[in-house]
Amino acid sequence: MRSLVQILAAVKELRWYYWGIIICSLLTAATSLLTPFIIKEATDEVVASLQGRGGGISVVLWLAVALLIADLSNTIISNVGGYLGDVMAARLRTRLSQRYFHKLLTLPQRYYDTALTGTVISRLNRSITETTQFMQSASNNFFPMMLTLVASLAITAWYSPWISVMLLVVFPTYMWLTTLTSKRWQKLEAKKNSHVDIAGGRFAEVIGQIRVVKSFVQEKRELASFSDHYDATIGLTRSQSRYWHSMDAARRGAMNLIFFGIHALIFVRTVQGAFTVGVMVLLIQLVNLAKQPAMMMSYLVDTAQRAIAGSRDYFEVMAEEQERDELADPVVGGRRELAPDEPMIEFRDATFGYEDGVDVVHDVSFAIRQGERVAFVGESGGGKTTLVSLLLGLYQLRSGQVRVAGHSIDQTPAELLRGSVGVVFQDASLFSGSIRENISYAHPGASDAEIEQAAREANAHDFIMGFEQGYDTLIGERGLKLSGGQKQRIAVARAMLKDAPILVLDEATSALDSKSERLVQQGLDRLMKGRTSVIIAHRLSTIASVDRIVTLKDGQVDEIGTPEELARSGGIYAELLALQSGSKQDRKKLKNFDITA
Repeated sequence: MRSLVQILAAVKELRWYYWGIIICSLLTAATSLLTPFIIKEATDEVVASLQGRGGGISVVLWLAVALLIADLSNTIISNVGGYLGDVMAARLRTRLSQRYFHKLLTLPQRYYDTALTGTVISRLNRSITETTQFMQSASNNFFPMMLTLVASLAITAWYSPWISVMLLVVFPTYMWLTTLTSKRWQKLEAKKNSHVDIAGGRFAEVIGQIRVVKSFVQEKRELASFSDHYDATIGLTRSQSRYWHSMDAARRGAMNLIFFGIHALIFVRTVQGAFTVGVMVLLIQLVNLAKQPAMMMSYLVDTAQRAIAGSRDYFEVMAEEQERDELADPVVGGRRELAPDEPMIEFRDATFGYEDGVDVVHDVSFAIRQGERVAFVGESGGGKTTLVSLLLGLYQLRSGQVRVAGHSIDQTPAELLRGSVGVVFQDASLFSGSIRENISYAHPGASDAEIEQAAREANAHDFIMGFEQGYDTLIGERGLKLSGGQKQRIAVARAMLKDAPILVLDEATSALDSKSERLVQQGLDRLMKGRTSVIIAHRLSTIASVDRIVTLKDGQVDEIGTPEELARSGGIYAELLALQSGSKQDRKKLKNFDITA
């Protein structure tokens, strides 16, 4: 239960709801307890009237009115408490979901290198839903009943301490038997959750790449794998449910025996004259009020077990180490001032490897001046895209430094660092929604004129206006309604509107046909104007106009120089030139330079 208490403590802004629920629960319990006392008085009054000693019909009617008032009060208060419980649960779900999403947004890239998207989503739906459902059920039903139980025990003790003692035996017995059940149940639940999360993760992947699945005719295999995981949960559920319900039968059987003893004691003491008929009715009703939470324990414990298992998954994510803390740093106009003679980008003996693996890049050193265009060239796996990831601060170096505008990125807030870099990837990575929303993604407050200007500079305005809805055209998930060239021009317009001083082009035209490449390249040329640009490309036409080239081999810098210098050096770039102008067999070797490092 500690993890559930942690959740309540973490959402302190809901404390007024907690207090409102507590007050309503107290009043609900009080009005529930009035009913047995009124019925007791009515019973004794009826018996007395039959014996010629009662106050007659008027007294009984007033007692009926009192019973109505108690019931109406209970109805109104319990529903107010239910309303507070529902709103509290909804707000709790909202806060937990927001914090979960916020946490995911702050986790380092390495977390997403191994986590399945669908699993992350499944955990959000399952963990938070199960936790809030338990909180809602507990606040709306069980909490008022527990207060009624405590009061019932106290009142029962006034008439017969032995009955209270027997009632008190019920709950330790029930909880002891539940404790025996809990450990094994939670292990089985964890296995079920694992299967559901894996299946959910694969489900999201398959739906996201349905064209690939259909193209390779793998629908049956994917369905079989998905079904296997859910079929496994059936077997686990059989074992889990069989064990749970056999133990529940033992728990409830023990309770039935205890309540048999309580009822027998009440009946015998009434026959012996210790209780009036009214007191007997009162005690039976109080026992039934105490019995309700006891009988509900089976459901409550079941939902609590699921909530505890779900909250553990939630806190497991929340405990993940996030990206470095943001450090305060003076900025000018949202960007760092570039000190005189400082390069815009500088790698100093940078060494990096993924997790516990070998170094991907090591001892990399070079500098890029403000406004300079520099291309990275090398074989696949040479470390080019890795250097871009390091520039964006997506990973932490093992040693060395990366500096932007004269400042180490380790001492630069991530928001400021990434706000200074515009990126156009090989995959345009658009979002569902309108063209307008995608172009203004980095600048949501941009005016229509600014959006249109960016689109014109990216050679996108004409094809956008060809759509019936123009800039309000919905493009589907990942821009599936657009061609490759159209998506790239939207991505270029997005980078233009961001207007960052540093630009990274990661294979921005490699997947396009010649016509689309020409249109996108024209937009890129406008985009690069006046910016420090880092270009990754294997088409020599793309990098022919750069100021310098950095060639990479096996994660190290091999050569640095102008295109003219490296063309004569005999290195990697010279080899590329020779292969491109050579035989068909030689040109096949160019595939080794396809850069997806």
